[in-house]
Amino acid sequence: DFKINEDNTANNAVKRFAAFNIGCLAVTDNKNNIVGVLSQRDYINKIAALEKDAMKVKVKEICSYAPNIIIAKKTDSLEQCMNKMLFKDIRHLLVVDETNNEFVGMISIKDLIKEIMKDKNDMITRLTDFNIGKGAFFGSE
Repeated sequence: DFKINEDNTANNAVKRFAAFNIGCLAVTDNKNNIVGVLSQRDYINKIAALEKDAMKVKVKEICSYAPNIIIAKKTDSLEQCMNKMLFKDIRHLLVVDETNNEFVGMISIKDLIKEIMKDKNDMITRLTDFNIGKGAFFGSE
């Protein structure tokens, strides 16, 4: 579960970062609606660097709220997602289903790079196989 309630402490958020090996959490209100995003960068800049007590500071005091968050639609392409991340210099995007505005997941820059590399590797394999006469243009066999 990559969500955390805005009334939780920053310390609980850090525990989730560590437990799930993630760098970002979707922030929810008391009705479980997504209202913001909290990243490790937020924690470092607003808690650790200022030597605040993570046991006392609430998530809502350090997270980013809409409209200051960038989201991806379920139908966005890899290129659109990457452009959004580059535009705002962020490493994570919340993904929503635009039909009902429901949170469906989160992607990281690492996810995008893996997918792009997979596409590139597939293309290299097909071109290499074609060059050596294996599989013609239908792909590797």
